[in-house]
Amino acid sequence: MGVKVSVIVSVHNPGDTADACIRSVLEQTLRAEEYEVVFVDDGSTDGIAERLDTVAAVRRNVRVLHLPHSGSPMVGRNVALAAAKGEYVYLMDQRDRLERDALHRMYERAVETDADVLIGRLVRDSGPPVPGFERSKARADILRDRLLTLITPHKLYRRAFLEEHELGFAVPGGRIAEQAFVVRAYLQAKVIAVLADQPCCHLGERAEPEEDPQVVVAELRALLSAIDEHVGEGRPRERMYGYWYRSTVLRPLLSQRFATSSVDRGLHFRLVRELMEERFPERLDRHLPVHYRALATLVRAGRLDQVVVLANSSKRAGLLADLNEVRWDAHVLVLGLTVEVLAGDGEPTRFRTDGDRLYWSPPRSIDDDLLPDSVKDVTAAVERARIEVYVRHAETGVVHFLPVAYQVEHVPDGRRHVRVQIAGEARVDVTVAALGEPLKSGQWEVHVRMYGGAHQARSRVRRPEGPLNCLGVLAQRPRTRLVVPCWTDAGELGLAVEPRSFSESIALVSPGVTLRQQDSHLYVVLPVPYVPPSGGPPVELVLRSAARSDHELTVPALVEPGVPGRFAGQLVAKVPVKRMLAGKDALGPGLWLLSLRTADDETGLRFGLEMRRGRVTVRPSAMVTPERRSPLGRDTRLHRLGRRLPGARHIVRLARAGKHRYLKD
Repeated sequence: MGVKVSVIVSVHNPGDTADACIRSVLEQTLRAEEYEVVFVDDGSTDGIAERLDTVAAVRRNVRVLHLPHSGSPMVGRNVALAAAKGEYVYLMDQRDRLERDALHRMYERAVETDADVLIGRLVRDSGPPVPGFERSKARADILRDRLLTLITPHKLYRRAFLEEHELGFAVPGGRIAEQAFVVRAYLQAKVIAVLADQPCCHLGERAEPEEDPQVVVAELRALLSAIDEHVGEGRPRERMYGYWYRSTVLRPLLSQRFATSSVDRGLHFRLVRELMEERFPERLDRHLPVHYRALATLVRAGRLDQVVVLANSSKRAGLLADLNEVRWDAHVLVLGLTVEVLAGDGEPTRFRTDGDRLYWSPPRSIDDDLLPDSVKDVTAAVERARIEVYVRHAETGVVHFLPVAYQVEHVPDGRRHVRVQIAGEARVDVTVAALGEPLKSGQWEVHVRMYGGAHQARSRVRRPEGPLNCLGVLAQRPRTRLVVPCWTDAGELGLAVEPRSFSESIALVSPGVTLRQQDSHLYVVLPVPYVPPSGGPPVELVLRSAARSDHELTVPALVEPGVPGRFAGQLVAKVPVKRMLAGKDALGPGLWLLSLRTADDETGLRFGLEMRRGRVTVRPSAMVTPERRSPLGRDTRLHRLGRRLPGARHIVRLARAGKHRYLKD
């Protein structure tokens, strides 16, 4: 049997950041004789070339191609494509990593669908979710299925298809030339398939080098010519043009790099204006968001000064997502949300009203006479306002979108102005949320994204004011699993699926702790999301001094009935307290770390305690760690006294800064 897949990895001075990538391509479930890995080294000088040669010496399916440094991965990819032996080729970068069964699943799906190009699900470890993977598609459409949002080279290509159409990367080539390769493949492929069921490749961070505007414009002209060659005049071509009109032509003009640097700014502006006159007629502007319409109008008018003003006043939009309700409907978690986009100044976005029309209000520093009402009209965009709610696995970055019902509301805000809010209800069914399959075990973050007429923004969903809902439920698919809503120290909502122990389930919701001081004791009351029929294992509350790790206080904790609708039970511990100095068996002044101990394990709680002047308060766990020593060094009574002296901390800080600034030979 021949080689099924050739994996091509571009490498240049990665240091140790390529380790995960190398392991992932070597540990695939395909047999070694069924795939090969071709590393293309672009003149690295950090020792990676020798490391790869060592791997290739002991792995028959690994090859290393050493090339002189070109500064671009395009040359190496072309060489590797010519040398590849696989029926299909997969392209990736040195900071990416594959799932263990990714090649097997992608190859099987490509053969099943007879795909020339197959896009396996891509996942970012951080940042917004990668769009286009709502479901698997055997016959994907470039526009309908938003494939233009997936134009990095991370795909499985039939090698015979690339050779037939003589597809390769422009040399030396930049970001747009890379996109042009993908677009040509899209336009000439008979079948494009999408595999969305499980993640295939985790995308690492990609450096965004500053590119010469003249090179960018030249590459974009070539890309648009490829579109013209395969797509006739009409709306499909205009929609394709619109993607690069926003992302490559206009967006850089609103960047801080353009606004703050006058170097070649005039040249960049002139190149963009000429390109717009040549390739982007004014009728395309109506498809743009309002701030891009305004920008395009200023560019066509030749007003570089106003473009710079708009760039300086265009701060990133924010999002206000109020969580009004958290409740369980059987095993489905229901989230009631009110969402609103915030302008760059942190205030809610306001729109001017005139009859039944809504108009965007540009920054005050912009000459309003340059922008006619037809440019500022956002009525249709507001009618299409929407929200998306999704969960993201904290460890793997996998994203799943949730069903959400919502309605758009206009909230009056002063004379002839309104704000746009969306009130909605999202439902988290852990048994089917992963494209019809159960969510995997672990912790899931809850995010919301809003398209609000003038801007779009995303945010974590944050806790409401008042008591927290910490009630856990048992989901029955694929097996009985505990599901617990939990909250970060910053008040961000998460969902824990199948905590590993009774103690961990309590630790997850421990920010909901309450304290009650009575006489010489402190009652620590922790919510318990789920109480097993047995009542749970015996538990002790352990308190350790942050200043003296050897000072430990242990008290028994008992499970008592909870509050209906909020939590199943509560764990109560009675802690002796001394107002002055901590005794061997009592809580005293200072910072304390807390954990729960059972016969099998010990789990740290997500809060600490601080006792000062006889009063005990809750502190986030990040503020109470053993590593946070006094800035004066050892925490003796003398040092504690010194910290109270005016200026003592500042003097020590300066002394330490000087110690590290002036190092001796």
